[in-house]
Order: sequence, then structure tokens, then C-alpha cells
Amino acid sequence: MTPDQALQIFRDTGALLEGHFVLRSGLHSRQFFQCAQALQQMPVVVRLGAALADKLRPLGALTVIAPAMGGLVIGQEVARQLGARFIFAEKEEGKLVLRRGFKIAPGEKILIVEDVVTKGGRVQETIEIVRAHGGHLAGIGMVVDRSGGGLNFGVPTFSLIALNVETFAADQLPPDLAEIPATKPGSK
Repeated sequence: MTPDQALQIFRDTGALLEGHFVLRSGLHSRQFFQCAQALQQMPVVVRLGAALADKLRPLGALTVIAPAMGGLVIGQEVARQLGARFIFAEKEEGKLVLRRGFKIAPGEKILIVEDVVTKGGRVQETIEIVRAHGGHLAGIGMVVDRSGGGLNFGVPTFSLIALNVETFAADQLPPDLAEIPATKPGSK
């Protein structure tokens, strides 16, 4: 799957939104990738999951971990495509943690899979969980990398779509964006 084909899926499913959005990072943007809109259709999940799994397969991981909420659907599908175990990190008192009896064995090869990454905060929290439990982080996969190439997690990192989407601090909005009411459609 090419980046243009993946981007077309977002357009076709109405998952690429235009307007004024506040991202989880606190930055403002004219575009928002609402992956949940694309990933509600199982044929789309299978296509995107297969494409991402193809990029991650050479890393030989045994387990996929995803940060909740955004990474759950695509993380589970990538794990299914790879024949790997799937676990997830979820919020507890505002911080991502492993719950539900999930364990990571020392040295276990792990992939992190996320839907959309802008600054990488949730991915970084998940990296810390993997390392704190003695896992070996083999790599990271994401559907959309909105960072414009600004992220370096120190491991092989793959995306289906890599864009340099303009983002702005709340106190540095361009006049045209400041005139549009902001919405926060993503996870909190």
C-alpha cells in the first residue's frame, strides 16, 4: 500500500477532517485524522493492518502492545496479521500502565503500534512501560505520522502515511485559524 492509497482511505471514509482542532498534544491544527472513522469498517482495518504488518514483520516480534484508546483496533489487527500476542496499556490516574494481568517477559521482543502520532507522547509512555518490564522494543508502527519526520524513538519506526501537518501553539494561531471555533475530537 502506498502512502497515497492509505491517505485516500482516510478521505473515502471521512476520517480526514478539515477545520480547527486541538490535538491531544495541546497543539492546534487545520487537519485531524479521526482514525476511528476509518477503523470502524473491518475491511479497512484488515487492509491497513496488513500493510503495517508487512513493514513490521521483519522485526520478528512476539508481542504487539498498543496505547489505549487509539491504538487498540489497529494494534490488535497488526498482531493478528503477524500471529503475535496482543496487549495494551491503558490510563490509570492519568498515566498509561499495564493492567488486566498483562505481563512482559524479560527480553520479550515487542512492537508498539499506534494510530496517529504527532509529538509521540503516548508512544513514549508505552516505550517506558516496555522497558520498565524488561521487554526488548523491536520497533514502532503507526498508521499516520503527523510529526513531519521530527520523531526519533531510537528503534526502527514505520508508518503508512507520513505528513508534515502544520501545528500551532494556542498563543501562536494564524488569524484565519483563530477565527474558527476549535474542537477537540480525539482521545483525552
